[in-house]
Amino acid sequence: MNVELKPVTADNWYACTKLKVKPGQLDIFPAPVVYWIAESKYVDDFELRAVYSEETLVGFLVFCMNPDQDGNCWIPAVMIDEQYQGNGLGKAAMNALIQLMRSSNCTRIMIGHRPDNLAAGRLYESLGFNKVSEEVIDGEIIRLLEID
Repeated sequence: MNVELKPVTADNWYACTKLKVKPGQLDIFPAPVVYWIAESKYVDDFELRAVYSEETLVGFLVFCMNPDQDGNCWIPAVMIDEQYQGNGLGKAAMNALIQLMRSSNCTRIMIGHRPDNLAAGRLYESLGFNKVSEEVIDGEIIRLLEID
């Protein structure tokens, strides 16, 4: 599955705000895309990407390539629109994002997910993200991918 990660710009930001998860997923992805766009204007480290598959907008990512005090780069949000879920686009988008972060010298990538978001847990685990601990931190399971 081919995807392209494009910057969120004046040309596509509004279309990004129309992306949404399934109604049953609102408790595991409660913040709408418009929230992340707004927050990125005040959190300097947040970078946004729109996920495209064959020129169709299918998802949205938020990531930080500036390492925190522990040397970790973070992925705060990953979402694929409800009508495109289940087609491998999430995995393809994550692979593309990992490659982008790797090219910017991120060697430790952290991501979190709600404990009841089993699909996210399986996806991140399949990409090599391991649990940091069994403890739930701020309502999320935290996972780490270490890149050589």
